[in-house]
Amino acid sequence: MPNKEEKPKYREDEHIVEDKNLTIFQALIPVFALVAMLAYNVFVFGDDALSGSNQFILLMGGAVAAIVGFFNKVSYEQMIDEVAENVRSTTGALLILLMVGALSGTWLVSGIIPSMIYYGLQILNPTIFLAACVIICAIISVATGSSWTTSATVGIALIGIGDALGISLGMTAGAVLSGAYFGDKMSPLSDTTNLAPAMAGGDLFSHIRYMALTTTPTIIITLVVFIIMGFTIDTTGDADTSSILTNIGATFNINGWLFLVPLSVIFLIVKKAPPLMALLVGTLLGGLFALIFQPDIVATIGGSSQLTFESAYKGVLNAITVDTQIATNDPALNDLFSSGGMSGMLGTIWLIVCAMVFGGIMDGIGALERITESLLKLAKTTFGLFASTVGSCLALNITASDQYLAIVVPGKMFSKAYAERGLAPENLSRSLEDSGTVTSVLVPWNTCGAYHSGVLGVGVGEYFFYAIFNWLSPFMTLLFAAFKIKIKQLTE
Repeated sequence: MPNKEEKPKYREDEHIVEDKNLTIFQALIPVFALVAMLAYNVFVFGDDALSGSNQFILLMGGAVAAIVGFFNKVSYEQMIDEVAENVRSTTGALLILLMVGALSGTWLVSGIIPSMIYYGLQILNPTIFLAACVIICAIISVATGSSWTTSATVGIALIGIGDALGISLGMTAGAVLSGAYFGDKMSPLSDTTNLAPAMAGGDLFSHIRYMALTTTPTIIITLVVFIIMGFTIDTTGDADTSSILTNIGATFNINGWLFLVPLSVIFLIVKKAPPLMALLVGTLLGGLFALIFQPDIVATIGGSSQLTFESAYKGVLNAITVDTQIATNDPALNDLFSSGGMSGMLGTIWLIVCAMVFGGIMDGIGALERITESLLKLAKTTFGLFASTVGSCLALNITASDQYLAIVVPGKMFSKAYAERGLAPENLSRSLEDSGTVTSVLVPWNTCGAYHSGVLGVGVGEYFFYAIFNWLSPFMTLLFAAFKIKIKQLTE
């Protein structure tokens, strides 16, 4: 293997830098320091840790790694070169994140997302209420790309309806979170869905297609269990959503033609169009449909009482680029009908860049080589590698208390190990989501667990067992690995 001062000419020729003098204890010092700092930071800042302090802690972890590197006589230039290479490798992912923000903005003002919610809420029935909760929250979470928004809006409404029907709050909360995290995993608008392939070195839509292999049977099992539950519990009253439907209908022009836009994007994805092209087409069509179906909303966002060429231009561009809020008569819906546009993705981009700094320095000093080498000695089989990934994600969700770090750190640590085993990056990104994203809500002191339990008013201990999709997902990915089902290999 080349020495640590050599630099590969092309990204595909890059390797994890090896430092034969670095011990496993030294390699783990930055990791332990990072986890300890993140745990304390989340304890102090709570949900606000994602606003920037976690990002700085990643840089501090990189500084600890640099000190270890200097102790082993690794040059500053080598570490910076590795950081630059890491950041460069995420260029495509960062552009996709910006375009996802743009798409979410135009899909909101055009009425596409409100239409999905409107039709989703109409499938409620007391007997199949729990299964309906899963489906509704899945639809809304796919449309918005956010389990947090789904939980804080429709989730709260469903908790109230379930309580009125006499259904256990834990059951309803478990159904809400199962659907919400299904959508959070599968939506191209989700930050974690973009983050996982960025860390693994894969492609967004390939990641989603490959993730569907484990996610589909998991959500089917979840639905079957909730349907059975629905037939074994007694319910009273009706699931009244008329108020929510009335407010949505009064604010937006709900029309089936709006679904042509997401269908067009799905068609491009199926045809394997470049992700940026598919998202750009979806964004532009969303803007066009906004002008056709929601002219008053576009005019208001554009700062005018009526639609003119100038207000139409400003309205669509504002939806694409900056925060957009559409007011309704229902305060709970106001949070749902908001979008950050491209600017709303800057926090995730900030996190990725800081994670690449930490990972780049760890790579530059040879720490990743030493850690993965030790892990691979324990994980002598493909299943062992998958199990190590799942275990690392679970451990970081418990110790670092943040789902983003449970994706970022294992993703960077294991990406080259999967490549060395001849495994495609989709294997890693799928494992990261199956174990990192969805289990975060099962840890009471994790930002996700604390947030959802607080918003829904249901303790983690009450909904843990009923959040079937969330705890079943890591078992499903390990099952596929154990029986070597759809384990994608690298190809030339």
